[in-house]
Amino acid sequence: MVSFNNTKLVSSSAVSVNQPYVSSRKMVPTRQAIALISEHGDPAAEIGKDAAGGQNVYVRQVGEALAKLGWQVDMFTRKTKPDDAAIVQHSLHCRTIRLVAGPEEFIPRDELFPHMPAFVAAFQAFQSKEGSNYPLIHTNYWMSAWVGLQLKQHSNIQLIHTYHSLGAVKYQTVPHRPAIAETRLAIERQILEQADCIVATSPQEQETLRTLVSNQGYIEVIPCGTDISNFHAIPKADARARLGFAANDAIVLYVGRFDHRKGIETLVRAFAQLQKSAHAESQTGAESQTAAKEPPSKLRLVIVGGSDPDSTDRLERERIEQLVQSMGLAEQTVFAGQIGHTLLPLYYTAADVCVIPSHYEPFGLVAIEAMACGTPVVASDVGGLKFTVVPDETGLLVPPQNVEAFAQAIDRVLTDTVWARKLRRQAPIRVQQNFSWSGVAVHLSDLYRRLLAQSISSTLFSGAAVLLPAPSQEMYAVRTEVAASTLAKVS
Repeated sequence: MVSFNNTKLVSSSAVSVNQPYVSSRKMVPTRQAIALISEHGDPAAEIGKDAAGGQNVYVRQVGEALAKLGWQVDMFTRKTKPDDAAIVQHSLHCRTIRLVAGPEEFIPRDELFPHMPAFVAAFQAFQSKEGSNYPLIHTNYWMSAWVGLQLKQHSNIQLIHTYHSLGAVKYQTVPHRPAIAETRLAIERQILEQADCIVATSPQEQETLRTLVSNQGYIEVIPCGTDISNFHAIPKADARARLGFAANDAIVLYVGRFDHRKGIETLVRAFAQLQKSAHAESQTGAESQTAAKEPPSKLRLVIVGGSDPDSTDRLERERIEQLVQSMGLAEQTVFAGQIGHTLLPLYYTAADVCVIPSHYEPFGLVAIEAMACGTPVVASDVGGLKFTVVPDETGLLVPPQNVEAFAQAIDRVLTDTVWARKLRRQAPIRVQQNFSWSGVAVHLSDLYRRLLAQSISSTLFSGAAVLLPAPSQEMYAVRTEVAASTLAKVS
């Protein structure tokens, strides 16, 4: 067991009982309570701000979908602002619980681990105060894994883990490893070997775990999903009219956080090449192209993503803005800022291509959101993006950080209009068949039920009974939908 500088876990009685929890919820005897832990990725946070991205979406959507399938879902995260509500009720059977662990302020992830013992103590205090127990805990990211491992030492819980990113991959591309690196690598290995199950979000992630982390431990592949009721194809002309873009604009879109590892610089430099080529063609009279190879009238780079003036992502945004200025792209570039959930589909639909230039992505939620809206994707040929994006069917994959390759791939989508229309038709079909949150939740629910059934003969939580949720009508409906397109059919 990885230790934390020989620090002993604080007993729940040592934690102040004056934390601003709301009164205990009315217990629902027919529902089994389970916990999802996401120590830095607040499921109730605004997506797009610092440390709020794919992990937040995953935990929130999985939690709400599992609640619809009969579970009582509590999602635990660390409280980062004094004024934030201690508990956010998303639905009758799903809520986010913010635990006080260290100062109530934003702390960069690489500096957050020293506060994890306090997180464990706060979690135990919450259980004691509410009189509830969680026989199954699903942790997210490596620090939550450490929390889960500590809890497993004290209780006979079923522990499931999703990585979201891997230190073994990340540290291959950074020039200087942070001080926490060796601790992270050790915990990532330990959770794989000691958890009851690891949920990998793609076959590529499973292969990476086996190659770089450990050949021990049990892994199941269950992909991420997207809200297909929100992300779906709508008329492009309508989307552009609402956003103020011209019908003949050629829109290259980026959606995500401002983080060096997201590769935004690669996209900006590739866009500069496209702009230079377009200008050269206009100067040489290259306007006459075949019907299938028409050059765009006006290139636009749209960067969607919020940043916090008091957090680290501000520095990356400023760096990208300076790069845009220095390359003479200010007129063509729109920094749209943080966009709400309801408006984001308009940006995807209005775009001609969505670019995901990340150095590494375990899955890549942006890819399936864009595809669900019928937008072709150009993405780095890394990690889970190799699973979600089907080359020449829903988009293109290119080597990461390769400016020339990104420029060529984007240009092909923008200029080969017949082929691009085919991508637009095929992309949403792939998402609907394979990546709905309801389908993901059914797979996770089945996994949870199997693990709890295997442990039901043991004495759990001082004799407390484990109540497996009865399959609901919604679960049966989703099973019927998923049966037509199982994971084994995902190409």
